[in-house]
Amino acid sequence: MRVGVTGVGRIGRPHAERLAANPDVSAVVLHDINTTLASAVAADLNMQAVADLDALLSSVDALVIAAITTAHADLLSAAVEAHVPVMCEKPISHDLERARDIVCRVHALNVPVLMGFQRRFDAGYRAARDLVASGGLGTLYTFRTVGHDPEPASETYIAGSGGMFRDFGVHDFDALRFVTNQEIARVYADATVRAFSVYERYDDADTAVATLTLSDGALGLASYTRHDPLGYDVRMELFGSRDSVVVGWDDQAPLRSLEPNGPPLHPTPHAAFHDRFADAYAAEIATFLDVARGRMSSPSTVDDALEALRVAVACNLSLRERRPVDLSEIP
Repeated sequence: MRVGVTGVGRIGRPHAERLAANPDVSAVVLHDINTTLASAVAADLNMQAVADLDALLSSVDALVIAAITTAHADLLSAAVEAHVPVMCEKPISHDLERARDIVCRVHALNVPVLMGFQRRFDAGYRAARDLVASGGLGTLYTFRTVGHDPEPASETYIAGSGGMFRDFGVHDFDALRFVTNQEIARVYADATVRAFSVYERYDDADTAVATLTLSDGALGLASYTRHDPLGYDVRMELFGSRDSVVVGWDDQAPLRSLEPNGPPLHPTPHAAFHDRFADAYAAEIATFLDVARGRMSSPSTVDDALEALRVAVACNLSLRERRPVDLSEIP
């Protein structure tokens, strides 16, 4: 099959390379609003580039959307209207109403869409889901999710990111729903700028926390920073009546133990999300191709993306009004 990739930057180019390595893919066609960049990447990877989106959509069997976040809604809408199966990086849109409209359109046209929540395809998160589903964890008492970027993003990215909870938090919000099979029912969020004043210019933060209550009553904490001097750190901890487990704790975890007999810090901790989730991204691409060919239904839907966005919107409301927010307040 022929697969298009629109957006060939830090996430699009690796997706194109993964597609090219898959035996189900006969050709990868690249597109970017920056036509010079698309042509350069296409030449480097020995692929075709097209400048026109309509031409791209009419020439491929499936599309991967990896463009700038603010372009996702229009690109997803165009692909769905053209009846082209889509894999779209999160989010659908920063605007909840816009996202809701597109979700309705996807359902109306019945076009396969897989949203890019790569943690659903990570072996550790899937093992956690299986443990919870089997009853092996017992009653979930508390949980913790951790997200640390190694370095702040560029100011251009920050300006269009949508903020800490919409940009970073949605991955954990979705992963919690995926692992626990529960909804997030209530949030109480706080955020601040500790070191990087560029975030203040965009009403954003470099450090944030949120307490989360699940629909079954389990309590937990999500914490985020935009700078970790040791590397990229993403974890989920689950504490239950039968077991206590952690996802993301491997020999490259960027944490330094101070215990005399604690594990030593790996000489090369995870450097970035591409490193930490390399296998998950490969599994995600393979799954998308099965979805696009009708072999299976999407395991990461537009409805899932909408729910994660609702939680992020609730966190922003909580931060603004300095109070707990029930998800029932977010339509």
